[in-house]
Amino acid sequence: MSSSVSDVAEDLIGLLGETVPALEAVGEEGSLKTRAPGRWSRKQTLGHLVDSALNNVQRFVRAQLQSDLWLPDYDPPGWVAACGYQDRPWADLVALWTVLNVHLAHVIARIPAAALETPCRIGDSEPMTLDFIVRDYMVHLRHHLQQILDPEASPGRTREPFA
Repeated sequence: MSSSVSDVAEDLIGLLGETVPALEAVGEEGSLKTRAPGRWSRKQTLGHLVDSALNNVQRFVRAQLQSDLWLPDYDPPGWVAACGYQDRPWADLVALWTVLNVHLAHVIARIPAAALETPCRIGDSEPMTLDFIVRDYMVHLRHHLQQILDPEASPGRTREPFA
């Protein structure tokens, strides 16, 4: 691993090793549970993490190929609904999320140090560096994994466990 974000790539691989068995143990029935009425199910939350991986591969690669980057905003409810994650088998979502994140770790490990300073804007956001976006990916990932695997300890707007 050559870039100064190699620690993030290693952290991501380690997180996958810890998390995938726990996600598999949720099972199909458990994946349908929601935290509260009107909230995403575990399945939809994992689908959101699939979307996040897909969007971030684009960000991480494009920022290496341009001197600055602007990408459209991401509409989480729209993507989750359009992709129909609630209708996918849980095991398929876990496998898809896992493979995408293994690939993402590979991409992260190859980011040249100079590219980490590339200014990036997503939607109407203020510019941020690629380095920030890479590191923030892990914060976002951990937040939502906690919602899936330990909802009672998960911070957020609601603290209800999945019902």
